[in-house]
Amino acid sequence: MSRVHSIKDTQLENNLFLNRIMVAFIAIMLLTTGLIVRLIHLQISGHEHYATLAKDNSIKIYPIVPTRGMIYDRHGNILAENTQSYSLEMIPEKIKDIDETLLQLQKLLNIPDEKIDLYQKQRKRQKRFTSTPLLLSMSDEEIAKFAVNRPFFLGVDMKQRLVRHYPYDELAAHVVGYVGRINEAEVKTLPAEEYQGSTHVGKVGIESSYETQLHGKTGYAEIETNVQARPLNTLNETDAVQGANLYLTLDMELQKTAYDALAPYNGAVVAIEVKTGGVLVFTSRPSFDPNPFVAGIANDAYQALQSSENQPLYNRALRGLYPPGSTLKPFVALAGLEHNATTASQRMDCPGYYQLPNVDHKYRCWKKTGHGAVNVSDAITESCDVYFYRLASTLGIDDMHNFLQKFGFGEKTGIDLANEKTGLLPSREWKLEQKKQSWYPGETLITGIGQGSNQVTPIQLARATATLANKGDVVTPFLVDKIVSATDTRKGAETHQEVIPLKKSNVNTIVSAMVDVVHNERGTAHALKKDFNYLMAGKTGTAQVLGIKQNVKYNENAIEFKYRDHALFIAFAPADNPKIAIAVIAENGGHGASVAAPIAAKVIKQYLQDTNEN
Repeated sequence: MSRVHSIKDTQLENNLFLNRIMVAFIAIMLLTTGLIVRLIHLQISGHEHYATLAKDNSIKIYPIVPTRGMIYDRHGNILAENTQSYSLEMIPEKIKDIDETLLQLQKLLNIPDEKIDLYQKQRKRQKRFTSTPLLLSMSDEEIAKFAVNRPFFLGVDMKQRLVRHYPYDELAAHVVGYVGRINEAEVKTLPAEEYQGSTHVGKVGIESSYETQLHGKTGYAEIETNVQARPLNTLNETDAVQGANLYLTLDMELQKTAYDALAPYNGAVVAIEVKTGGVLVFTSRPSFDPNPFVAGIANDAYQALQSSENQPLYNRALRGLYPPGSTLKPFVALAGLEHNATTASQRMDCPGYYQLPNVDHKYRCWKKTGHGAVNVSDAITESCDVYFYRLASTLGIDDMHNFLQKFGFGEKTGIDLANEKTGLLPSREWKLEQKKQSWYPGETLITGIGQGSNQVTPIQLARATATLANKGDVVTPFLVDKIVSATDTRKGAETHQEVIPLKKSNVNTIVSAMVDVVHNERGTAHALKKDFNYLMAGKTGTAQVLGIKQNVKYNENAIEFKYRDHALFIAFAPADNPKIAIAVIAENGGHGASVAAPIAAKVIKQYLQDTNEN
């Protein structure tokens, strides 16, 4: 067998080797050049940018939540405070199985599902090492149960927190309002930099209207952290600024007097300082305890409040709409005098009913036999409906509407609470726009006695009464008198004062007649117990809830309670130097003189005694 020997090409192999070396050299040079360029960028041109990123990786900014401001009444009584209480909190990174731990805690402490769901939502917004509250304001029983079982719940513990508390419970709920946990919608609208770390926000009342002032200014701490973002050391700290304290014009002793006196009726009482507009009493009954809303009210308890026929969550003083009834008569009478539709001495006959020309329908007076010939003073004193039918017809809806509007009817008062209703002052334009119908003469008549489409809120009625007592000086009702922060004290609500030009003689005629309502034997409120030594000017009112057909007699005892007439009363005192004006509405109370007037008298008497006027 022969062997075949290959002949090596040395030159070819050398060339191939050299080519490979050149390619490798070029590749190394390119990579080295790229590395040098990258190092130059990182260390020189990009130094500031990457140094900032590195710092951000090691230093975190943590918010310091400010302490919420307190709320006081005019005498310094605490209406909203921050109290120490225990909360049950969880740190997710220390818990192996969150869902199982929540299930065990729920069984142990009987935690409702809605609080578990709320915790889950809040937990997902926080870092895993953050302590997030599951329960706020733990009861003694809850504290005791968990203390015994604490060793079995790694990563769960009790901590002390400041929790909002309302000492007067239901008595001031509709004024002060309450705070509650921040929800998903509020997270999107609240300024993120100020509410980092905050769990609660004002929901209604003063707590909501003055949220910015009460919340304060969030502080911040620069914390050095490790690679897991856990805090190691505090580098720098900016203190939080505590929320401002609010001092209200409200008098809680008067508030309690009004609330208690209004029982057993639903309704509202609003009292105003005549010269300033400061609200002394702002009562809506029934009310509710705001404290459960702070920690998160149980769903069944909330549903019970919402579904209650008495509507305790409804702020009647601010949003309740009622026919003013005869309490509107002094204002209509003043309109008649100012527009020369009548004079102080002119008499009109009241045979017990009134008929428009060529119309069979009879508009009846409350007094079946009639009042005879009465002038404007008599008509107010005895609340003669027929007089005001005649006056309204002469005055006309246009002049009547425009004059009443000056006293704030059909408009918001501007009180420093959100969601105030406007009421309704009917007019031709309103009916045409809303109902696509023309105005009828009969509607003018019933508007003149405060019925028909007329609707007022108690705060509107109180403001109009104060304006009358002020002889045309219109004040804006307000609740917050002053705002006191760590650095200054400033005025509370912004108010403005307008003047309705009125003839002094005309106002004096109306006021004198309103004094006779209370102090004259013919007055509709003459039965009011007069254990005071000053003159009170007032006007009773009865507002129909259920329409009564022509020639059908109203029988209160035969009507279901919820359809009975509302009882109203407006007043101010002392009549010769007014200090306080008040409006009372007792739902289904029937008679302003016997139900609403005594409530007003109690509040006025107490206020004037406290201010040494009585």
